[in-house]
Parts: sequence; structure tokens; C-alpha cells
Amino acid sequence: MGCDKCDDPAVMHAAYSGLHLCESHLCRSVENRVRRRVREDSLVPEDATPEDPDTWVIGLSGGKDSVVLTEILHDTFERDPRVELVALSIHEGIEGYRDESLDACEELTADLGVRHEVVSYAEEFGVRMDDVVEDDPENMAACAYCGVFRRDVLERYAGKLGADKLLTGHNLDDEAQTALMNVFEGDVQQIAGHFDASLGPFEPTGDGPTERARPPQDHHVPRAKPLRDVPEKEVGLYAHLRDLPAHITECPHAEEAYRGEIQQLLLEMEESHPGTRHSVMAGYEKLAALASAAFDDGDASYGECEVCGAPTGRAVCRTCDLLDALDGRL
Repeated sequence: MGCDKCDDPAVMHAAYSGLHLCESHLCRSVENRVRRRVREDSLVPEDATPEDPDTWVIGLSGGKDSVVLTEILHDTFERDPRVELVALSIHEGIEGYRDESLDACEELTADLGVRHEVVSYAEEFGVRMDDVVEDDPENMAACAYCGVFRRDVLERYAGKLGADKLLTGHNLDDEAQTALMNVFEGDVQQIAGHFDASLGPFEPTGDGPTERARPPQDHHVPRAKPLRDVPEKEVGLYAHLRDLPAHITECPHAEEAYRGEIQQLLLEMEESHPGTRHSVMAGYEKLAALASAAFDDGDASYGECEVCGAPTGRAVCRTCDLLDALDGRL
């Protein structure tokens, strides 16, 4: 089958659009969607300058999604000094698995000339995920512990690195799965938080129309997901066609059974009704905006964790709760 854009052989058929695309046009399509999302979400402030660039910290795990995101953003802003990229990788303490993915991170950032910072759970919390999984004082899935610790590290180090925005490599499948999980669980406040964290455009604030909205030091760094319009399969194919150093191996502790069920459901729906993932996200963004408005109470719900001082809506943040449960048991 030939490409619908040219005469070259097609490498993929996108059922949701009906298009057959060759290597060149597939890669261009992925890049264009990421760049369009950057524009539509107003990620680059009008007042950013080479002397005062907008700093974007990218959560770089070494997997296909974060590697592709870093590659495309570097290519996009290599000649645009209004944006400074910093890659942040986390070593959770998973024997073998994370060491190999960090090798991919180091190869990519060295090739691109992007600043690369690495932090570990061992240094930050005094724990390693291999040990946490073995102990499991809260009787939870490994991903539940790891997700809390990862968000904490990303958030704190984004602040330490002077980030104006924190970017993650969530793709369309990831986002559609999360959307359905939140809806099925009836968690309206979580839906509102999802919009506040990453779905809405970054609007300028202040006295002038181009004044940049910098995150206050005592609150969360705004998040963005420029890859969220691109299906997972296309991200993986892009990484393969561009010969990027992505570490495509599942974490040995991965056991998110519920997300797996949602993933399978979406794949089946997408096969029977192409475009389902896009429709889910289009409706979810509208729902999330309404939920966000309904739960908007300013910063009144945020205080400081009594233990570590991190911003939280609880007396003690979830990270400190888990570390307290683990204390003395590892």
C-alpha cells in the first residue's frame, strides 16, 4: 500500500483518520501534533527571551514516550533560545531495569546536548523500590508507591531546577485510560485536578498582556503533556524509525491490573470504532474544565505538609505517609 501523501510505501495505517503514511509523513505527522499542542496550550510565553528563557524540565525515563518528546522538543527549539530544556531522570532502585533505561537517557541527552540531571529514591527517601515491593506495608501495588514517590521527586526537582513548566511524555492512550478510570471511579475532584495540572492552556497573567505566569515557590510547577494527541503505537513507531535510544521493556514490578483492563477495553473499542480515544479525550477535557470550575477555591485548600513542608491538601502529604509506614521495616 502506498502513502496517501506521496508514492512511497506506507509504514502505517491510521484507522481513525483513514490515512496510510510512509516513514517521512508519519514522522512529520507526529512532530506536527506535538508542535500544535505546544501552540494551542500556549506553552511558550510571549515575553520569553533568549536572556530570560522559559525553562522546561522534561521527565525523561528512557522509555519511548519521554525519549520521543525530548527529541522533538529539542529539534523544535534548538534554534529558538526562548526555551531552555532540562532532562530529569529518576532511579527508583529497580535492579537492572532502571540502569539500562538511564543508559538510554544519557546517550540521548549527550547526542542532543541537553542538560541531564539524575536523582534517586535512595538519595531522596532512603528507600529502593525493590525493597519497598518486598516489604509492602500498605498492601498496595508497586505502581502505587512508585507513582507517589515519582511525582514528589519530579515536583521538587522541577522547582530546584527553576522550571517554569514540568513536561511528561504521556501519550493519547495514557490519557484516555486515565480519563476512563476517573470517570468509572466517579472521582470528580480527581477529574478537576487533572484539568488544573495539565489540560488547560497556560494563560498569561499580570499587569501586561505578555507578562509571564511564573509558578510561585510554594505551589506546584505547572505541568504539560505535549505528546497527548499522539497514539502510543505511533510514538513507538517514531522511535523505531528515528533509531532513538529508547529502552522499551516493561518494569518488572508493573502490576496495574485495573489500568490493564481499561487499556484492553479501549483497544477493543478503538478497533471497532476508530477515533474512540480522541472522542474520549475531547469530551473529557470539557468535563474536566467544568469540574475544575466547580471545585475552584483558589489556594485555600493547599497548605504545607507538617513533616516535609511540601504543598498538600492534607496535614501530612502522601509521600510522608508512605515513608512513615516504611520506616523501620526495610
